[in-house]
Amino acid sequence: MRDSFGRDITYLRLSVTDRCNLRCRYCMPEEGCSRKQHDEILSFEEIVRAVRYCSELGIIKVRITGGEPLVRKNISSLCNEISKIEGIEEVCLTTNGTLLPSLAGSLRDAGVGRVNISLDTLSPDKYRMITRLGNLSDALAGLRAALDAGFTVKVNAVLIGGFNDSEIPDLASLTMKYPLDLRFIELMPMTNGFGAEAYIKSDVVLEMLPELQEEDSDGVARRFRLPGAKGRIGLISPVSDMFCSSCNRIRITSDGYVKPCLHCADEHCIKGLDDAAMRAVLREAILSKPACHAALSAERSSNAGRFMNEIGG
Repeated sequence: MRDSFGRDITYLRLSVTDRCNLRCRYCMPEEGCSRKQHDEILSFEEIVRAVRYCSELGIIKVRITGGEPLVRKNISSLCNEISKIEGIEEVCLTTNGTLLPSLAGSLRDAGVGRVNISLDTLSPDKYRMITRLGNLSDALAGLRAALDAGFTVKVNAVLIGGFNDSEIPDLASLTMKYPLDLRFIELMPMTNGFGAEAYIKSDVVLEMLPELQEEDSDGVARRFRLPGAKGRIGLISPVSDMFCSSCNRIRITSDGYVKPCLHCADEHCIKGLDDAAMRAVLREAILSKPACHAALSAERSSNAGRFMNEIGG
């Protein structure tokens, strides 16, 4: 389905929980967010219905997110049901990776083809600091489990000035060792309390790695490769180079709200609706997608209105 500005909306980012086993500083507050009760989040059946109706409207790709989606009970069964929906061509999952060692096999069998693993640092101390609760060894074990299970793997590293910008070469070296895409993503000014120095442009990667060879683009990512590398480097610039004109996605939060745009407050509730009403709201949400959101900067925060774990990463 096309929105009112002629963009084909083919991509759904679907949050299945706002809960997480970590507390990443750019995603949620230290104490966590007030937990939704069971009856406040979309049920298994509501999620499958929503994806089915999204498919009818032209969605072909679904990314399962959270919070941490792997803490959702029966996540592999849910992914299996989604992957079987007619019209859905690709099911992906974004995770911190720490629970993948026990779930990678069942998720692969359930039809998940690709996983994006969040990994902002290769320092155990920094990893504990940015996640507040996590152990780097668990994330690296998850990365290895994903590769062993045969997933296409992308690693997402949020660029944070003064925290991990000095680690750009070390993080990039993962592509020399593994056949994965390492994507450096600009920090977005959500409700995360970072200072202005944290917001650095993704082009700093090009400055620190002048040997990078440019390849094709992949959606929102500019792609490069180190000479002789097994994998690629991607640069995603949601702050310095907004890509609203080509945005093809909508989001559904775990509590049942459709967000046509991540950085706008507009939300459309689908929880508790019958089939006809849910279809109508999904269509309305796509048609209400704005041409563009307001510019983002260290001084101008997102209008999303929620923490990222409440929206879906």
